Amino acid sequence: MASLLLAACAASVPVAPARFTPWAPGASGQMLHLRRSVEVNLSSGYTRVLPARSQWRAVGSLPQGTVYQCADGVFSIEGRHVHEAYLVVEQSTLQGFYLPGEANFSPLSPSISLPLGAP
Repeated sequence: MASLLLAACAASVPVAPARFTPWAPGASGQMLHLRRSVEVNLSSGYTRVLPARSQWRAVGSLPQGTVYQCADGVFSIEGRHVHEAYLVVEQSTLQGFYLPGEANFSPLSPSISLPLGAP
């Protein structure tokens, strides 16, 4: 019962329609590697952690940056609902998330500098 009440109070993840341009199938996308874990505080009130040594594969682009899908699992963000999420990165800075299930962009405010490096 308590979890139902908390879910009812949770804020929605802010979204805007996205102009996603996928990379050609089979194209080898560049990889992004995180040296250490990064805590992301979402405007919905939830927190997510991007794991240390996680790997992300570039799969396309948005006007806000390059879109990276988790290469070793599924990453999600949470608000009133749970959404599969890909990172949107511009010049080593996490700008927000692409939500492939609904083709939306969810901005992150403020953006976060990522600790990128070799695996």
